[in-house]
Amino acid sequence: MSVRTEGSSNYEYVTARVRSRKAKLFDADDYRKLVRMGPSEIARFMEETEYETEMNALGARHSGVDLVEYALNRNLAKHFDDLLSWAEGPLYGYIANYLRKFDAWNVKTVIRGVYTDADSADVEDDLIRTGEFSDDFLDRLVESTRIEEVVESLSNTIFGDPLAEAMPDFESEGVLVPLENAVDRAFYAHLLDDTGIPEPDSPRALYREFLEAEIDFRNVRNALRLARSGADIDPAEYFIEGGQLFGPDELRQLATNVDELVERIRESPYGDDLSTALDELADAESLIGFEHALDAALLQYSGKLSNRYPLSICPVLSYVLAKEREVENVRAVARGREAGLSVEEIEEELVIE
Repeated sequence: MSVRTEGSSNYEYVTARVRSRKAKLFDADDYRKLVRMGPSEIARFMEETEYETEMNALGARHSGVDLVEYALNRNLAKHFDDLLSWAEGPLYGYIANYLRKFDAWNVKTVIRGVYTDADSADVEDDLIRTGEFSDDFLDRLVESTRIEEVVESLSNTIFGDPLAEAMPDFESEGVLVPLENAVDRAFYAHLLDDTGIPEPDSPRALYREFLEAEIDFRNVRNALRLARSGADIDPAEYFIEGGQLFGPDELRQLATNVDELVERIRESPYGDDLSTALDELADAESLIGFEHALDAALLQYSGKLSNRYPLSICPVLSYVLAKEREVENVRAVARGREAGLSVEEIEEELVIE
């Protein structure tokens, strides 16, 4: 993925294409149908949607949940490759750098696979092949059998040094949070370095505003995971720099008090836009429910930015988040139905804006 940053950005063209794509994403009615279908029915349903091309191409080799999984990942990569094919000038660079989040996704997927001794084929199924990493490099990562081997393979990437620094905490505590957080920190540091200090109200400033919001919500998620993990790790040590809502010391205190955390967000610049989502956040009864509410809140906030700044990077990034969420939702439905979960149990796993 080479970064073309010369010339002017074609925001009007790209945002028009993105809005057309976003209008085709599954809505609440679609999910209500999906959660009541079996795996084969889900596959047939998807054959009648914009996943038709991938379902038909893969149908001769796969079936059921496997077919759904492969089609989801291939479709996701295709749509994000389309974004890059449409974009010109600095806009291309913003999108290309943001899509490195799938390098981060793939690194964390491989690390989790090694940690849980998962079958390499299962890890392979969860990879999303878009971003900077080549197919050959991803294949080598999947073949790793030790966490140390994964970290060594990544030594010459943006993730290498942060992962190496996080290894002592991983080895002493035996939990993945330090490694996963190190990957996130590396990704966002790279993005923020790329934006620099932008002029107010410029395209670069809107890009940075979106990233700052995402970092704020990522910090909340990571702090809660650390606080609930039982590991003797200070959440402030894994704070991601660049957000606007919290400092590391404040986040350390709020991580153990969900009510205060929600109130702090409510009083922040996000509060007016996220009032409904924050109510759901306050009512979440578990860490998983809380994280799903956070995801919904970020989706809602990205949609607000998209509507507020229609000719900017914001609609593009909002679409990326929404498309990711659709893929994760459909995957959750397919896996849940295969595992025999009830409709209610599957619906708890879905995040709908």
